[in-house]
Amino acid sequence: MQGKYRALRLNENGFLEVIDQTKLPFVTESKVLKTTNEVVEAIKDMTVRGAGVIGSVAAFGIYTACMEVNSYDELKEKALLIRESRPTAVNLMWAVDKMMELLKDSTDLVADAKKYAIELNDEEASESQNIAKYGADIIEEILKKKNKTSINILTHCNAGWLAVIDEGTALAPIYEAAKRGIDVHVWVDETRPRNQGASLTAWELTQSKIKHTIIADNTGGHLMQHGMVDMVITGADRVSANGDVANKIGTYLKALAAFDNDVPFYVAIPASTFDFEIRDGVKEIPIELRSEDEVKYMRGVDSNGEVREVLITPKDSPAINYGFDVTPARLISGLITDKGVCKANYEEIKKRFN
Repeated sequence: MQGKYRALRLNENGFLEVIDQTKLPFVTESKVLKTTNEVVEAIKDMTVRGAGVIGSVAAFGIYTACMEVNSYDELKEKALLIRESRPTAVNLMWAVDKMMELLKDSTDLVADAKKYAIELNDEEASESQNIAKYGADIIEEILKKKNKTSINILTHCNAGWLAVIDEGTALAPIYEAAKRGIDVHVWVDETRPRNQGASLTAWELTQSKIKHTIIADNTGGHLMQHGMVDMVITGADRVSANGDVANKIGTYLKALAAFDNDVPFYVAIPASTFDFEIRDGVKEIPIELRSEDEVKYMRGVDSNGEVREVLITPKDSPAINYGFDVTPARLISGLITDKGVCKANYEEIKKRFN
């Protein structure tokens, strides 16, 4: 890997180059981030999104910042800008804090930051591969238990390689299952208001030739009632010490429907997604409030093939746009991690990760 991953890479000039996710699925384009401010803006405007990739970009953002400063004290100011670019995904804060800790005694900030950022990202990519294996094992267990030859999996938002290098989290077991020859079909929630499922997850699955069907966000409960979903897998942006999970808005409703219909509900995460300082996710995890325009406008391709943004609500109607919700640990069948599958409770998590 060594600085080159599917969603981002260091280019030949040593600058960070990322896939511009705001252009997908209509245009596949990269953007080069040469300054700290460009890194911050890319995180804020969701050029890059997905908890893991935000952390990955933040690590390389510290490296970028090192090229602009003359001392560690100057770097602190730049690091704070990156750290505060988005509030919910803890991987962002973890990556910045880890990089700053590693660099505090450095005598060559640029060289060391590049080295440490690559090491952190290589480790994240390795964790993704382990998540793929453990998650695919669960898929095989469910098939065996149900005596089935094919499986229907529902996911919400995007937690593939666009979101977490280099195979993703929620999609990583699906990719691995397909490699094992398992017949997989994925129900893809559209994920309003930014439609990351309909645009990004569907795009990824298309690239990998994995069977999938896009559904409106409110369809999942109906499918579960009628036995059309064998399991749910989502990613997460932050997981508290007691196993509460913050993920894209709408995840909580899917977990409730899964619980009511006895459908296994799993959350796939790298270690950097845990926040051991938080013991009650519902009360303590900060929830990002985003622009109402994301609710009121939609982007797509018109009949002439032009990408356009259109207003879908009365112009003067107000909207509110919570980016995430929190699913209580009691609704979660298990956490799929690089260290195996564990129950979503304080004792199990502490045993594996503390």
